[in-house]
Amino acid sequence: MLTIHPKPGLRSWHPPIVANLQATSSLPFKTRLFLAAKTTNMLNENNETERSSAGKIKRLVLSEEGRTKLNSYPDREFYSYPRFVTHVDDGFISTLTDLYQEKLRPGSEILDLMSSWVSHLPNQAVYKRIVGHGLNAQELARNPRLDYFFVKDLNQDQKLELESSSFDAVLCTVSVQYLQQPEKVFAEVFRVLRPGGAFIVSFSNRLFYEKAIGAWRDGTGYSRVQLVVQYFQCVEGFTQPEIIRKVPAAAVDPQQEKSPFGWIMRLLGLVSGSDPFYAVVAYKNFKPVYE
Repeated sequence: MLTIHPKPGLRSWHPPIVANLQATSSLPFKTRLFLAAKTTNMLNENNETERSSAGKIKRLVLSEEGRTKLNSYPDREFYSYPRFVTHVDDGFISTLTDLYQEKLRPGSEILDLMSSWVSHLPNQAVYKRIVGHGLNAQELARNPRLDYFFVKDLNQDQKLELESSSFDAVLCTVSVQYLQQPEKVFAEVFRVLRPGGAFIVSFSNRLFYEKAIGAWRDGTGYSRVQLVVQYFQCVEGFTQPEIIRKVPAAAVDPQQEKSPFGWIMRLLGLVSGSDPFYAVVAYKNFKPVYE
């Protein structure tokens, strides 16, 4: 069972489930009518989803080799100790915050997937609820923007124990490169998004090399963008992905630029200059898609 941790001062919150009418007989008549109507609407939505192909995985993007990692030990072990550092530079963070300011409506309910101790959301923006997910509870507990958080290894179990159509936006920041079953995770994100909800996936050229999947390690900035686009396209019902790029010229010595060592330095994000910014954004279609 999924454990949701509330931040200090907040009430416990459990992902809403279909009302159990058998347990409501002692409630006032109007309340019972409301719960019955809500349950009927939810059942109708579920039936509509079952008839539709929306949210179904149309094809697999990665080969078995493309899913492999150099470090095959469980991710929970790798992330067992907290890392209170930012994995991208100030320029990347500023661009990402501006993107969130543009795409996220005030009052939204947000799921911050594969989060850490910071979410890079606009300081002045007020949201209804922000739920964080990650692999290190200490990092998530330190994040001031999260109202609730839960710990789960998405490479072991891709199922999000959250109600369908319960979030207005889902974020995944500099972490998509570690997903070994991205098709299933993107399908789950589609399920928990409300119609019209946005999934914003951002990344740079930095990574824990031994923990990134083979398809990402072997790629370039361009091919990684296309890989994320394919993740969206393999799930029925997402809109055409929007690509945002901001790739400043790195201050690299011309001789180092041509050397294998320089290529490795750029791959690991260790060259001087600003980090390149990439984001891919798509929305959950309002209308069901039928086969």
